[in-house]
Amino acid sequence: MEITEIRVTLRNEDKLKAFVNVTFDNQFVVRGLKIISGKAGYFVSMPSRRMPHGKYQDIAHPISSEARHFLEVKVFEAYDEALKESAEVIQQGSWDS
Repeated sequence: MEITEIRVTLRNEDKLKAFVNVTFDNQFVVRGLKIISGKAGYFVSMPSRRMPHGKYQDIAHPISSEARHFLEVKVFEAYDEALKESAEVIQQGSWDS
């Protein structure tokens, strides 16, 4: 299975830094991943839902640690690119003034 698209929507919140949608093989999309700023640094949170007992359970997630690492690397690469593009847009906007 191959990642064919990653869409990053940046957020300017204290902990939530971005929402991420990942498309596999141009056929299957997983929406609702989040990039979170935690105590130990940034991490990718899988889409989840709140259960009746109040805890959250992942709806979709990698099965192996290797798959998780691969997905996280690709998501962080896309996040870094989105940050660069955002900074370029801000910088270009300041030149137009």
